[in-house]
Formats: sequence, structure tokens, C-alpha cells
Amino acid sequence: MADLRALFSSNDDFEAAEAFTNRQAQWALVTTTLAEQLRQVTQDRIDVQDLEAPRTHVTVFHGVGGIGKTSLSRAIEAALANTARRPVQWGEPLWSQGRILPVRIDLARAAGTDFEQIILTIRLALAQHVHRPLPAFDLALRRYWDHNHPGEPLEEYVRRRGLAGKFGQMLPQQMQAALGEAVAALALPGAVGTAVSQITGALVKAVRERRQTVRALTGCRRFADLLEAEPDLDTLSYYPHLMAWELSQLPAKARVLPVILFDTFEDTGDRTHRDLERLLQRAIWLLPNAHFIITGRNRLQWADAALHGQLDYAGPAAWPGLLTYTAPPQDMPGGFPRQRQVLVGDFSPQDCDDYLARRLTGSGQPLIGNDIRAVIVERSHGLPLYLDLAVMRFLELRRQGRTPQPTDFDADFPAMITRTLSDLTPDERHVLRSVALLDAFDVPLATAAAGLPLEAPVLRLIERPFVRADPFALWPHHLHALIRSTLRTADDHTDDRWSPTDWHNAAERAHAALGDQLTTTGGRPDRRLLIGCLRQGLALARDFRLSLNWLTDAAWAYVSDSIWEPIAPPAPNRAAAGELVTPADALVELLSTLARRQHEHREHTAARLTTLTNTGLLPTELHEMALYYLAKAHRDLGHSALSRAGMHQVADGGGRLAPAARRGLAHLARLAGDFPTAHSMAEHLGWEGRQHRVLGDLYWVHGDMPRAALAYEQARADAEQHGHQGERAHAQTQLAFVTAFTDPVRADGELALAEQYLTGLELRATRFTLKIASLIRDAGADNGGLGERARVLRGDIEAAGLAAALAAPLELVLCFHHAVRGAVDAVAASLVRLRNLTRNGDYSFSTDIARFMAGLPLPEPVSGAHWLDGAPAVRERWHALVTARRASCGSGA
Repeated sequence: MADLRALFSSNDDFEAAEAFTNRQAQWALVTTTLAEQLRQVTQDRIDVQDLEAPRTHVTVFHGVGGIGKTSLSRAIEAALANTARRPVQWGEPLWSQGRILPVRIDLARAAGTDFEQIILTIRLALAQHVHRPLPAFDLALRRYWDHNHPGEPLEEYVRRRGLAGKFGQMLPQQMQAALGEAVAALALPGAVGTAVSQITGALVKAVRERRQTVRALTGCRRFADLLEAEPDLDTLSYYPHLMAWELSQLPAKARVLPVILFDTFEDTGDRTHRDLERLLQRAIWLLPNAHFIITGRNRLQWADAALHGQLDYAGPAAWPGLLTYTAPPQDMPGGFPRQRQVLVGDFSPQDCDDYLARRLTGSGQPLIGNDIRAVIVERSHGLPLYLDLAVMRFLELRRQGRTPQPTDFDADFPAMITRTLSDLTPDERHVLRSVALLDAFDVPLATAAAGLPLEAPVLRLIERPFVRADPFALWPHHLHALIRSTLRTADDHTDDRWSPTDWHNAAERAHAALGDQLTTTGGRPDRRLLIGCLRQGLALARDFRLSLNWLTDAAWAYVSDSIWEPIAPPAPNRAAAGELVTPADALVELLSTLARRQHEHREHTAARLTTLTNTGLLPTELHEMALYYLAKAHRDLGHSALSRAGMHQVADGGGRLAPAARRGLAHLARLAGDFPTAHSMAEHLGWEGRQHRVLGDLYWVHGDMPRAALAYEQARADAEQHGHQGERAHAQTQLAFVTAFTDPVRADGELALAEQYLTGLELRATRFTLKIASLIRDAGADNGGLGERARVLRGDIEAAGLAAALAAPLELVLCFHHAVRGAVDAVAASLVRLRNLTRNGDYSFSTDIARFMAGLPLPEPVSGAHWLDGAPAVRERWHALVTARRASCGSGA
């Protein structure tokens, strides 16, 4: 079918087609359910007079506006009416031609369809297909018509409403035939034209007396009651029961399954006014030998028991197929039915591209080029409405005499806002705009962000199909990505559009609500909640230039455990890449840098932190955080003087990181070989300065592995007591490191536990240390593989910018391995590498340790290390480690 809107948008000669893509899953559901119900109809397994049996003859496709529900409804109608019009990607139907009767009815307000017309449309379709009267229904309908449309022939109404051309004039003829048969059966005098007013009472009496002349009608138990009832609109809604009974009386070979497709079902009313929905639901319930395919924006709530009273038939027992569940219900009597309420999903990127390629073609080739299609597909997030709007944009640019470029489509369309907001209440629209500021939300967060006193509008909104749900997420609800993007960025021309001030006020409310959720948890915040609040709060503060408020404490909580989850929100639209304007911009950059340093070279980390500290945007305590981690980066790079200056500045400031900075100074003293100073400083660090871990670092370089192990065990216990996962992983890794020197068997367990503690943590240097520990465990026993493992690890360490911190310990391990095996030349080569690695003075004591291991004399001048208990004692301990390992693995000297 041609796309007339596109065809009349240009003078160019091209093919404009209404493309239809995918939806095989929906078609498969339709064919399966229809085949199943058709078998029941033809085998007379449906008792239409049983008004209590559950109903499973409704299939619902719901989804966000513009997702393609109407296109799906039309495609299903065409495929059911004529298999030749079935989309090529759909499979063959599971029934013979002619047994299915599709009737599609658009319920949109613009279509002006009322309930009376709906009933007539269904009966007109049956008149064309069945070719015989349906006496019980036709007599009741004729009585209704004459009462409510006096003097207006049904034929004229059908013609005026445009139904005659679609279904012909068969219904009036069949109704007239039904009247004639009734008059003849009752042997009544008078003209047929006035027969309805004359025969009603006589017919009811005859049916109740079960006279032989009207035996065809006596089987319908409720016919007489319906014929006696006041023929108003409410009574009309019960007449489908008569239609269902008449269809069930057809001979088996003539049985047909009407498939009634209701489109735009959301226009039947809202959650408060359900008048038309109530009439339609009643008609659907009373027609169990028809099938209904409903498409609309909203999920049908008929399976919700709370609707008892608003609708005649409600609850899970009535509509088991309309239940929404992620797992089959366990208490459903007789098992559970097929789930027949389906959210219509977005197109895949491949389907989007295929759709655009086939919409506009010239000489058999796609009119929209690959580069433009790629941009449109990425921006669309799979929403067909966006694809249609992009096609119109493409034609508009051509009409203006321009050649469309990919950059012309890097934007959202304001029309998306109108489509999204069209059927929402004012409160729901207010909530929708408010939550567009959030990546995800729950009901309390959305209510607070909207500044509303009640949760009711939020509860209504989250049932809309453009609000997606993930029950396992921290905040279970989020907006469809394109809807959110459009609300945030496109020009809004709606009557209730927000001003920049409105958006700013909403951002402040949302920001405060996130802070409230974080701070009201009490005690140490849940890590998952902390990260979620930080990510959303940072984006709001940055994009709307809000004050940091609770973000400062949240930032400290983030860095305190050294876990380093990715934290930075996406880059803002308003600022150029790398531009720092506000304190929020600076805090985003700071936390992003700290997290990314686990994945990039320390030179990049140092450069970014240097730039950041020079801006002066951060408040004092956060500025000290940047200074401290800059000093750490300098230490990892071997810039000891710069590191020492930064650590002194932070320590002298007396802020939150002063204990950590004093630990850093003790560490720098250890690297320089000034062990007495490092030990003196370590003894006063306490838990905040990680005293036991620093002492363990001192003891192992002295070869005192048992004492180091005890220190690391105490450090691990302290971390567990304070609930610090990162510090616990650090301490356990160091424990595995020193245990690997003395007890390779025990080291297996310590290494495994360290690996477990590191799961989910971004601690790259610690992971490298763990790999070094595994080399220590294997030293002396592996003559080939260990060297290759060390070579690969050395390359990874250098790529990370951690050579100054880890290369010397790695080389010491190789010296240990070679000393155990008595490989004198290999030890000499390692000593050369160690001297090259320690030229700046840091780790220069490593050359002493290497000689202690191999039993070599110290050359002049010595490294200058000041050992705590003298060089001879240290030499004895390191050489004893080599001797013990040599004996355990049987290596010769």
C-alpha cells in the first residue's frame, strides 16, 4: 500500500510504501490462539450459555504510542482476510481459508465510533459471510432499532455511516426475513413492517410456553428476558449473547470464527470513566465463540480483582489469559493459560534499517542512504513513530532544495511529546516530565520529584507502556529511552509545557529526593543505593548547576571503600567535552578519574587530576581528595618528590584524608629504605591510617613473613569489622603474598580467598599483586612457564603505568625463583634489571634483598637502606626462605 503522505510531500518520482517489519512473535501468538479456538468452535466445545467459565478469547497487544500497534492491527486484518496479503516474513496460518472472519474497528475518538455502531459493524460482517438470518439476535436488534431510531430505516443509517460499501445491504434483508419467519410462526395478522411492535409480547409468551412453532428459539434460555427488557443501550450490550447462541446453532461445516480487532482501545475511556469499556467488556464476555484482538497503549486491567463493581467481569479467575506474570502462577486451578497480554516491543536495529530502506525507494534502491539511516536508527531506540517522523524530515529537506545530511537527523522530534502526552491527565503529565530527569525511579522518588502530595498519579503513570519495569533493579521503573530523550531535549509546543525555571525546580526536587533516600537509610549507606544516588544526583547537579549538598558526603562514602565502580553519568548536552564550569562538573570529573584510573595509565590519571586541582572549582575538602589521589598517582609513577609534597599538604590540612596521607608518607619512607622512620609513623596511624597493613608492608621486606602475616590478618579483621570490602581485599591479597613465600600449600587457599574478595571490585594494582603472589607460590618448581607468566605480567603492569610501584616486587620474585634453582646467571640478570628499575632511589633496597636471597655479598656502595634489626638478620631470613623452598621442591644449588 502506498504511503500517500510521503507520496504527496515531493515532486520527485520515487516509490513511497507503507513498510511493515518484524512482529513474527505477535503473529505466531495470533495464529496459535486462533487455531486453538477454531478447533473448539468447530467441535462444539464452547458453551455460549455458560456465563461463569473463564474467558481466554482475548489477545491484547499494548505499547507506547508510535510503536506500531495500528500497523500490526491492520497487517493482522489483511493477513486473516487474504493470505496473499500476509507479510512475507510471517508463516502460514494454521487453518483453512474461509473459517476466519476478520472485523477491524477503530475506536479512536476521531473515528467517532460508538457502541451502537460497533454492534452493527459486527452483525453486518456476519451478514455478508453467513448468508442467513440470526433470528434471536435480529429480532432483538430490530426491536431496539425501532424504539431508538423511530422513522429512520436501518438501510439509511448503514449508508450514512459508511458501512454499506464495506458490508453491503445484506443485514436489513436478513432482519426482514427473520421478522417474516416470526410472524408466520405465530400466525399473526397485520403488516410485516409493524410486526416488531405487534409480535414482541406474543413471541415472548410463545417462547416461555415452549410452543412447537418457535422451538428454534426456545433453546436460548435468556432470549425471552432480553426481548422483554427495555431496549436501551445497556440492553443492547447483552444482545451479543444472542449472536453467540445463533452462531453456535450453525451447522458444523458453516461454523465461522469472527475475529474482531479493536484498535486504539485507550480511547474507550480512562481509569475513572469506564462507560464504553464496560459495554464493550460485557459484549466480549458474552461472545466466547468469537476472538478479540485488542491493540492500545495501556494494559487491560480486567484481570485485576479491584475492578469488581466498575466492570461486570473482573479478576484473575475471569480473565486468566490477561494476567501479567513473570513466572506461572502456582495457585491457578487447572494450571495456567497462555499469557495473552503482550507488550509490543521496539524494532531491532536491523529491522529499523530494513524499514527505512523500504519506505522510500528510487529505481529499486533505498532513497535514504546508509549513513543517514545509521543515525536515524541509533536515535530511534527502535520506535517506529520516530522512523516515520525521520522519513517526513528527509522529504521536507528535499522539498527545501537541500541534500539531507546525517547531522540533520541528530535530534528528537517535538511531535513525539504530543503523541506521548495525548491521553495523560495533567497530574500524569507533570509526573512524566519530572521522572524524565531520572534514569530510574520508584513510586516515592517519583512522587517527591514531582512535588505531589499523593502517589496516585505516579501509580497510574507506571502502568503506561512507555514506563518500563525491571523488578530486580534498585529503582524498578524507567522511561522508554526515546520518550525520555524527547521530553528532555525537543522543543515542547504543548499547552502545559514547562519553562526553564520549571525544569530547574523539578531538578532541585529530584536531587533533594535522591539525597533523602540516601541519608534516611541510617548508618553506613547501602553500596548499591550509594552508587545509584551518586550517578543520578551528579547528572542533575551538573546539568542544572545545582549546589553539591549531600553529594559531598556521598563522594566521601564512595571513595572510602576503594571499590571504584564506574560512576560518571553521560556527558552533558550543554557543555563541550572536557569543559568544567561548576563544582558539580568538577566532582563528576574527580570521581570519574578515580574510577577510570583502574583502567588507564597513571600518567592520564595524574594529568587529569592536575588539571582538575588547577580549576579551583572544588570545595576545600573535595580539593584535598583530588590532591591526595594525585599524590598517589605520582607515587605509582615514581615521582616521589611530587608525591611527598602532595601527601604533606593533605596531612597538614587535617581533613578526612589526613590519616591516609600520613600512611602515604610512611609508605614513601619505606620505598626510600628509611625503615625506622616508616615504622615510627606506622605505629601511630590507627585504623584510619591502615596501621596493620603498613606494618605488614614493612615486615615482609625484612623477610619476616610470619610477623607480616599476623599484621595482614589483623588488617583484614579490622576491615571486616568496619565493613570495608576494598581494604579487606587489599589485606587478604597481601596475606596471600607473604604466605606464598613460606607455605605454598596454604597459599592456595589464601589466593582463592583473595580472588573471592576481589570479585566485583575494580582494584587493578591489587589484582596484579595477587598474580605476583601466585608466581611466588610456584617459584622454584616451574622452570619454563613461570618466566613467561612473569613476562606477560610485566607488560600489563607497564601498560597500566604501575611499573614504579610493582615492577621491582615482580623482579624480586624472579630473583627468588632463580635463587631457589641455583641459576646464578639468571640472578645476575635480575640484579641488573633491579638496578635499572630503582635508579630514582625507590625500592633500591630490592637489590640488597636479591643478594640476600642468592647468598651474594653486598657491593660498595650499598643501597643505603636502614634495616630495623640490621642487615645480617635480614640476610639470614631471606636466605632461609630460599633454602626452605629449595628443600621442598628438590632443586639443586
